[in-house]
Amino acid sequence: MLIYKIFRADEWAALQTAGETAGAPVDLADGFVHFSTADQAVETAKKWFAGTQGLVLLACNTDGMTDDLKWEPSRGGALFPHLYRTLRLDDVVWSKPLPVNGDTHIFPKEML
Repeated sequence: MLIYKIFRADEWAALQTAGETAGAPVDLADGFVHFSTADQAVETAKKWFAGTQGLVLLACNTDGMTDDLKWEPSRGGALFPHLYRTLRLDDVVWSKPLPVNGDTHIFPKEML
């Protein structure tokens, strides 16, 4: 199954350089890497990244995350995937720019 992570360009570059990351500042503060399902990602972008340019959408495969991935209630009681280990570059299946038009991000057709 694919889950999705929205990163700023510098966060994505850091993952590419180091091969792993504990995530964005919100991930570090919460102690896990926040992800969204395809259905949740659009609302995540609206809520946390409205109008933000220079974002990258990562599609990550859950197969290698095993027991480190927990599905926990969050926004509106929906279950969100949370990764309790570093995100590794080899977890990433693909990455795509997440361009913005006004306050709305344009998600790639591969995700929708």
